[in-house]
Amino acid sequence: MTNTPFFTDGLRFSCKRCSSCCRFEPGYVFLCDKDMSQLLTELKMDKNAFIKTYCRWIAFHGGESLSLKEKSNKDCIFWNDGCTVYHARPLQCRTFPFWESIVASRKSWQNTACECPGINSGETHTGEEIGQYLSLASSQNYINRQGNEP
Repeated sequence: MTNTPFFTDGLRFSCKRCSSCCRFEPGYVFLCDKDMSQLLTELKMDKNAFIKTYCRWIAFHGGESLSLKEKSNKDCIFWNDGCTVYHARPLQCRTFPFWESIVASRKSWQNTACECPGINSGETHTGEEIGQYLSLASSQNYINRQGNEP
């Protein structure tokens, strides 16, 4: 007997831009090289200045990985009445709510729906599409600290 994911027939989600996934709760938004490149272009910044201004190093998998900072109230550093870098937002943000932890079970999906009004409404995402989001996310190589980076 195979364990078929509950999302095989698809799930409905359309972002309502309510920002509940960007605010009020602590968390990490780890960055990969493509995320960094898009954000540097969007903000017209150099890499070291960007890291010093918007990032922090987090102990992760035996090393340190680059994550966006949070404001003191736990909002994302780029939240200000909405996402200020929406078109260049990191992959982790673009693939929400199709994260492994959220689509692990129907219960996890429904629990997240209590916080996110876009879940179970709007566009239907196929099981194949959700699988592609998961594969893309799991294949990312996060930026790890090298030497004496800021």
